[in-house]
Amino acid sequence: MTKIHLLMKKEDIKEEKMAVGNKVAVVLDVLLATTTIVSALKDGAKEVIPVLHSHEALVAAKEYSEDEYILAGELDAKPITGFVYPSPTFIRESIKGKTLILSTTNGTVALRRSALASKVYIGSLLNNPAVASALKNVTDDQTILIICSGNSGETSLEDFYGAGHLIDCLLMNSKYELTDAAKTALYFYRGQEDAYEILLDSYVGSLLEKHNQNADLKVAASKGITSIVPILIEGRVTVESSLTR
Repeated sequence: MTKIHLLMKKEDIKEEKMAVGNKVAVVLDVLLATTTIVSALKDGAKEVIPVLHSHEALVAAKEYSEDEYILAGELDAKPITGFVYPSPTFIRESIKGKTLILSTTNGTVALRRSALASKVYIGSLLNNPAVASALKNVTDDQTILIICSGNSGETSLEDFYGAGHLIDCLLMNSKYELTDAAKTALYFYRGQEDAYEILLDSYVGSLLEKHNQNADLKVAASKGITSIVPILIEGRVTVESSLTR
């Protein structure tokens, strides 16, 4: 039986262990990196390049002409000079056909640290059901590793909730062996009724509300609104499969 592990924050990722044991990773940063990635691809982005920091983003941008990309990022939840804030509702207006170069404090770092897994999927409340469906083909000799990006070394309420949502979706399709951490996320998710209220009650959610970004919170709380399955390959996120609706 396939085992599901859960990591609570990006600092728990051991890159040297990622390549060992045939791991399939799913990275979650519900507020907002993975939600922004999924939303951008749903809205017609060509690809997304997750980077470790703003300097790497600027280097990556040199490969494109100005009308081919959007440079988006934040550092410790604050805007980066010269970058668009990574808001899915704002990026939606101009992302179609372009590359999104994205730098965030937690989510893009978690993605890069997970890159040595055999596969790296990007999850969010928007597409967790589709990711769960894609994981139906995982074999017993593989391990599913669900990674919460967390919040600068701390556990993130919204990512823990998102992990529980993904596990709940997985259990609709098949049986898995869950670690205690994975069970805890599942039980927490099943005990909640309102995704928006959970996100709003989180530390990052309260910051977004303070800065009048409730529209982004509503996007992030939207369960199963797209069937795209984004995958990270050689530093670029594209859509592995899609039944976009």
